[in-house]
Amino acid sequence: MRIIHKAKKGDYPEYAEIYMKWLPNDGLILRHLKDNFEENKKFIYSLPEHVLCHRYQPDKWSIKEILVHIVDDERIFSYRALRFARNEKNNLIGFDQDSYAIYSEADSRSLDSIFEEYEAVRNSTITLFNNLPESSLDRMGHGTGTFNDATVRALVYHIAGHEQHHINFIKQYYL
Repeated sequence: MRIIHKAKKGDYPEYAEIYMKWLPNDGLILRHLKDNFEENKKFIYSLPEHVLCHRYQPDKWSIKEILVHIVDDERIFSYRALRFARNEKNNLIGFDQDSYAIYSEADSRSLDSIFEEYEAVRNSTITLFNNLPESSLDRMGHGTGTFNDATVRALVYHIAGHEQHHINFIKQYYL
């Protein structure tokens, strides 16, 4: 897998710093995506079934909803990276993550089905970033609403850091 060095401040919106802080600057982000998927899958499967639909507060997401949110976010941010890499000039709008969680009906899904989708999206993300032209990685794309300007490089780090943020959150609040 290729080396993609970490994005620097200014390559991503300020809110994304919460995700960037979880990631090393070794350039092995694609390897981390692959390894983290395997580690997170093993961790989630080690949890008792009744915990997967638990909410630590009534208005918070369940673990299954968090997992589907990670998948949705990765799919959306990979699409943004593709558009930015191809020098798309139209701004991209944000998405309503709470609405996505509600309509995902994640709690009615089996864990196997969630991880089947998760793995397919992850493999697609790794393949996309492994094959983008080097010249595209520092290309800046533009968004509106809650999503602001970011480079293609920053988006792969966003994906990995966002996943780690939520896994750490599960460990802190759900167990």
